[in-house]
Amino acid sequence: MAAGKFISYLRVSTDKQGRSGLGLEAQREAVSSWLNGGCWQLLQEFIEIESGKKNDRPQLREALAGCKATGATLVVAKLDRLARNVAFVSALMESGVDFLAVDFPTANRLTIHILAAVAEHEAQAISDRTRAALARAKARGTKLGTNNLTEAGTVKGHQVAEQVRKAQADQFAQDRYPQIVRLQKEGLSLNAIARQLNTEGILGARGKAGSWSPAGVSRVINRMETGKQ
Repeated sequence: MAAGKFISYLRVSTDKQGRSGLGLEAQREAVSSWLNGGCWQLLQEFIEIESGKKNDRPQLREALAGCKATGATLVVAKLDRLARNVAFVSALMESGVDFLAVDFPTANRLTIHILAAVAEHEAQAISDRTRAALARAKARGTKLGTNNLTEAGTVKGHQVAEQVRKAQADQFAQDRYPQIVRLQKEGLSLNAIARQLNTEGILGARGKAGSWSPAGVSRVINRMETGKQ
């Protein structure tokens, strides 16, 4: 029986599905059915409409920020597809937020670590198989082009790494932005805000206290207010 505060996160792959409600209603019903009968409070519902190939998930970031701010548990209808998404796994692992999957109620952050490890192992296995296949092809005298799979895999790896870095930077900015806004409202300049953050022991982007600079404060503000990197 459910108890406590929850924030739900629903996802569909296309804008057409989002408009029609296809998939969303089934997920919403699954969440509602699981919570039904308990002493619970659903604070918010976040809906992501995006392709499964895209790793930028602004609604997920909002949902995780809401959970951290209220102490709520993130609830999703289905974990299977989400767990294979780099952005979801990295954001959930970094956030420290408690979560619940209706289709996998015993899952926890350890489960996510295991799923991520399995995904990483499979990616390495695919890379190894690709290199072996290319080596066999070369041994047979096949001329390999410059745009072979190994090179494509390297490019894809850089893209994934950049997506993870961006997700982590976005999460950091969301976590620190309220503290910066508080100091802005006191009329402090960027220099003064950086000094105050260092005085208060607020950790910087690299996880170190005393590392804030005016440029670092400005980057957080720009990321949150204008979307600039």
